[in-house]
Amino acid sequence: MTVTLAEFNTAPADEARDLLTACLDVPRWVDAVLAGRPYPDLAALTAAARRTLTADETRRAIAAHPRIGDRSAGGWSRAEQSGVDDDAAAQFRAANAEYEERFGHVFLVRASGRSGEELLANLRERMHHDPDTELAVAGREIGETAAQRLDKAVTA
Repeated sequence: MTVTLAEFNTAPADEARDLLTACLDVPRWVDAVLAGRPYPDLAALTAAARRTLTADETRRAIAAHPRIGDRSAGGWSRAEQSGVDDDAAAQFRAANAEYEERFGHVFLVRASGRSGEELLANLRERMHHDPDTELAVAGREIGETAAQRLDKAVTA
């Protein structure tokens, strides 16, 4: 669903909540962005979307995401992972398993506009993080992803 900023600003709360939840299913984030209406411009809306998630919120967001390279991914994730071709998807199967063994959750990265090779290199680089650092990095990545999704869902 795509709406204009004026439509987003004046939409009933439940409709705006549905649009925001589709971008990031974290209630505090949704409530905070919703509470900021009306936004004077798209930059203000996108800035509001770039908020820090708690560790628990990051875990919740991660739990709702498919693995990079998962061809059964739908919705936003399918389009965002379009840079992951079949060869990269095959490489991700092994890399994802190693990552999940180390951190206990799926690898989460802002995938939109990035090649499979770039995403795989990012995963390998992040394997050097300690678990707390990695969770914080994943939280920033999901925040960027949510802001990008919102930027596509709400137009001028």
